[in-house]
Amino acid sequence: MPPYLKSVVRFFSLPDLRQKFFIVIGLIIIARLISSIPIPGIDQSNLRNFLSSNPAFSLLNIFTGGGLINFSIALMGVGPYITSSIIFQLLTLVIPSLEALSKEGEFGRRKINQYTRIATIPLALIQGFGMLTYLRNAQILSQWTVWNLVYMLIITTAGTLLLMWIGELISEQGIGNGISIIITVGIISSFPTTLQQTYELYSSGVSSQQILQLVGFIALAVVALALIIFMNDGQRNIPVSYAKRVRGNKLYGGVDTHLPIKVNAAGVIPIIFAVSMVLFPTIIAQFLKQASSGNVKHAGDVLYNFFSNQWNYAIIYFLLVIAFTYFYTFIIFQPKQMAENLQKQGGFVPGVRPGNDTERYVYQVINRLTFVGAIFLAIIAVLPIIAQQVTKVQTINLGGTSLLIVVAVVLEVMRQVKAQLLTRTYDTYI
Repeated sequence: MPPYLKSVVRFFSLPDLRQKFFIVIGLIIIARLISSIPIPGIDQSNLRNFLSSNPAFSLLNIFTGGGLINFSIALMGVGPYITSSIIFQLLTLVIPSLEALSKEGEFGRRKINQYTRIATIPLALIQGFGMLTYLRNAQILSQWTVWNLVYMLIITTAGTLLLMWIGELISEQGIGNGISIIITVGIISSFPTTLQQTYELYSSGVSSQQILQLVGFIALAVVALALIIFMNDGQRNIPVSYAKRVRGNKLYGGVDTHLPIKVNAAGVIPIIFAVSMVLFPTIIAQFLKQASSGNVKHAGDVLYNFFSNQWNYAIIYFLLVIAFTYFYTFIIFQPKQMAENLQKQGGFVPGVRPGNDTERYVYQVINRLTFVGAIFLAIIAVLPIIAQQVTKVQTINLGGTSLLIVVAVVLEVMRQVKAQLLTRTYDTYI
């Protein structure tokens, strides 16, 4: 029996792991049902046409797990919770009290998580109001009264909080990060519909050129998948040695280890930031187009037409992803703090003096890796536009961001399953 089949058999033979698996499956089914319950008062055909012509909102639909295209009670998905998490990650670095709280172990982590959940509510209301107003200005919402707005805001906010709660249950009772799993399942759920549309289009009769374009599209998808897997696991190990220290009658230290720096250390966070920034001018343009002043309305039309052009959108999106990758990576990895921590713990990089020299060395390593990671993320982000323009295949949206999220989550779940099995293997020998 192959090793991976042995691992699967062993996984389901253990009662606690089997229970975790069925808990995750049950909660995922509930989350998908929530994303399928529609809110009345919208023209579905107009909404689908709008999303297909707007690449930024198509990407936003991916993060909502299809909740946007269904106009469901989970209209915003877990987006407000993700935004709240990112905000508190940044605030932890600039507010001393939050920074001190984050260093208090499990208690501090739970407290910050509580603040994150509370901040999700106003963020969900604000994002929901912006989304509903934008859809109304785009002539997609047919009914617009104060009462309709209030109940839609309440329902969509409740849907976001319900998905957030389900995600946390998956993290606590199951395996893997619940929020990431909900987003991943939402992405995967769109694959059957996409394949069906492609089959219906090409089964009605196609030319040899169209077949070649489809084959080229599939080949590009395979190459992209292989590149994502390779880059996701890529890292640079900075060698670190610890000097020997004598405390009492015992000798400590004298070990060699390494400091791992991933090529794609920022994950998909820069893409999320970039999507928000790209959506913002489009939303502003919709408001300007409704203005009574001719000059303001003209400015709104120019801005909207500029961002509606796929190549303009792709270039700005590409540059924003690179900028946010550098920004977020150097928030996570602070060379000065890393050098100080190594020096306090008696560690040093062989051949590099402790202190300022170590800080400069770490900065150079992170800067080079971030350049490669930023270009990689930017290419992955604009890959759908490039693929559709080159291959002319419009029915399949080769979401590089989608592939990146799915691969990262699947690999993380596999690591956690492997760790769980390894722990239980050790327990049987103890």
